[in-house]
Amino acid sequence: MQASKAELVVDARHGTGESPVWHAGEQALYWVDIPGRTLNRWAAADGHRQWATPQMPACIAAVAGRPGQWLAGMEDGVHTVTLGSGSQAQLTALARVQHVRPGMRFNDGRCDRQGRFWAGTMLMDMGAAARVGVLYRLDGAALQPVLGDLITPNGLAFSPDGRTMYLSDSHPDAQAIWAFDYDPDTGTPINRRLFADMKPLPGRPDGAAIDVDGGYWICGNDAGLVHRFTPDGRLDRSLEVPVKKPAMCAFGGAALDTLFVTSIRPAGDLSDQPLAGGVFALQPGTQGLPEPAWQP
Repeated sequence: MQASKAELVVDARHGTGESPVWHAGEQALYWVDIPGRTLNRWAAADGHRQWATPQMPACIAAVAGRPGQWLAGMEDGVHTVTLGSGSQAQLTALARVQHVRPGMRFNDGRCDRQGRFWAGTMLMDMGAAARVGVLYRLDGAALQPVLGDLITPNGLAFSPDGRTMYLSDSHPDAQAIWAFDYDPDTGTPINRRLFADMKPLPGRPDGAAIDVDGGYWICGNDAGLVHRFTPDGRLDRSLEVPVKKPAMCAFGGAALDTLFVTSIRPAGDLSDQPLAGGVFALQPGTQGLPEPAWQP
């Protein structure tokens, strides 16, 4: 365990705060609240604001060359989301998905180093432990299924050189992180192998980020921790947050040396974690990488 005091950035109280993305041009953090159906923005200069979305947003990426526009994996597919001066976001459907069964939505997702968008789907009834999740790559206006047999796909990240792809499954029956060799020219992952078995470690593997040295940072959901794994799969440090369910992390700040962490606010007695659902900032002692935008 490494000491690093978590600072509360936004007392958002979101049901499931997910997909934090640092926008360097605006010096602002964006993220979503999945069940709250909002896309959120925070900047030190002007605070927190949010836009309502007609579907549950799960993962986002900025759109290259289009200020105020984002790409989002939602319930029925991938949409472009335009943010304006009002409180409602405007959606335009880009690629619909044919889910394996009803009751599914997108979950974790992001762009590779070349600006290709990747996202996975899951059955919202996690108690069913159904292996119906699919990892998709967005090719133009079509979603290409690449990997199946997943329950709750999560932890998607790409190494600094773009030649290793990481993916986790955060369901209690899985709790694994895999690494793949990744062809940056074709966007093809091969040679899947176990990177880390999280079952004997504290927390389930949720959302992730990569630092400049190739360290893989992943939220330990249920344990109130953010773990760092070295590129060879060794756990070398864990940082605490004051909530049980950190959901996803992202590097940000002017020097990309702050680790922002979103979280989940579960139902029930929260007297021991009143800040659940908030957004926190840690000083991890390293720097991250700029988050690639989607290249339309």
